[in-house]
Amino acid sequence: MLKRYEKAPPEKGFVLFETGYGPSGLPHIGTFGEVARTSMVMRAFQEISDIPTKLVCFSDDLDGLRKVPGNVPNPELLEPHLQKPLTSVPDPFGEYESFGHHNNAMLRRFLDTFGFEYEFISARDFYRSGQFDETLLRCAEKYDDLMKIMLKSLREERQQTYSIFLPIHPETGRVLYVPMKHVNAQDGTVTFDTPEGEEMTLPVTGGNVKLQWKPDFGARWAALGVDFEMYGKEHATNEKIYDAICRTLGARPPSHFSYELFLDDQGQKISKSSGNGVSIDEWLTYASTESLSYFMYQKPKTAKRMFFDVIPKAVDEYHQQLRAYATQDVVQQLNNPVWHIHGGDVPTSNMLVPFSMLLNLASVSSAEDKSQLWGFIQRYAPEATPETNPDMDAAAGFAVRYYNDFVKPQKTYRLPSDLEREALEHLRDQLKAYDGPIEDEALQSIVYACGRDRFDPLRGWFSALYEVLLGASQGPRFGGFIALYGLAETVALIDAALAGALVEPDADS
Repeated sequence: MLKRYEKAPPEKGFVLFETGYGPSGLPHIGTFGEVARTSMVMRAFQEISDIPTKLVCFSDDLDGLRKVPGNVPNPELLEPHLQKPLTSVPDPFGEYESFGHHNNAMLRRFLDTFGFEYEFISARDFYRSGQFDETLLRCAEKYDDLMKIMLKSLREERQQTYSIFLPIHPETGRVLYVPMKHVNAQDGTVTFDTPEGEEMTLPVTGGNVKLQWKPDFGARWAALGVDFEMYGKEHATNEKIYDAICRTLGARPPSHFSYELFLDDQGQKISKSSGNGVSIDEWLTYASTESLSYFMYQKPKTAKRMFFDVIPKAVDEYHQQLRAYATQDVVQQLNNPVWHIHGGDVPTSNMLVPFSMLLNLASVSSAEDKSQLWGFIQRYAPEATPETNPDMDAAAGFAVRYYNDFVKPQKTYRLPSDLEREALEHLRDQLKAYDGPIEDEALQSIVYACGRDRFDPLRGWFSALYEVLLGASQGPRFGGFIALYGLAETVALIDAALAGALVEPDADS
């Protein structure tokens, strides 16, 4: 991006970053990811350049409604309006001028909630206001060249009816997928037959026609002077087409970044229509927006599972990076995800206890409310309060919710083997006799000592602790857990496990 303007600054006076959005449905996690990542790239550019920047969020709200979404009220309202632009379809929620206006409002509210700085552009307004007219007239002038680009990418039967222009019927309001009989570059009109067989001529300007989506991509870049746009890898095969359209219209294509898609727990692509994976609202039920931004920052070129089980790790790694930031030099800080998440204004973490530890605490205490966790937290860190440690307080609430929804239903305790029983009895006795400082490392040393001579590899000892005492396959650094949960409480937990009280009784007994 810096090299793009190393000889001269942009004539428009700023470098333009764009994200696109199809408002046929509500904003989803992919929308967040695209805007968050683009904002990160823009912020990095601002750090190395004095050229002003702008982020545009463009809504393709002139797209025709292809099918009635399954997640809206009053679907019968939409049925008669198929193929009309989304901004000409009634709002099934009854709140806005149209379905497109409703979804645009949701998008803007969504972006505002996360504090993104952007300019919103509606395709409907862009076409109708005349802002796009010069480019549309250029499309008429270069029609044959643009068609050559597009026809090479289409199947033979599609080639017969394809046109880069989609007229909008002045009476029915529907977007028409019909071939052009004539394109008059001199007066800027197109002539075609309607589905009813009537010949009609319309100007390409003023919102009377729209461009097919691939030509629209490249033409929009040309009209706005877009310098950077990223998109999912499903667009990567069309990148050359978009670029060729933009160049044919006399503009320089933007720099690109193609990112991999998110997968659900079964390894399937996340889709807003099928509702698999994790939604924005679902993530924010169990963790902060910053943890989601951290997840978005990591390895964008790698397809990643995005399911509920990735949330605790994302939360803890985000706070690890926050704590590391203060100790790093400038180069390390600029490579730290939190610099990009917070645009260089990085806060201090006040998470005294890892999220994964809070989950285990919620598990052994069967917490139904975060106040139960605060009793343990304040014994561990007496100076901490919900008011002075808001991150901690929010995380405690998230942890209780996450535990009850995901951990509790999966908990499976088992009885210890003879060797594990011997080690657990030793650990219990050591903790009973311990009168030193309640510190993570001192207690961790005791845990190690009880397993070191009995287990090789030592991993088997820690697996036993998690499976027998916590009903889970993995768990926290155990010395820290004891310090947080309490010596007497841990002794009682071990006694309960040794007595078989944690194991569900057999259904047959």
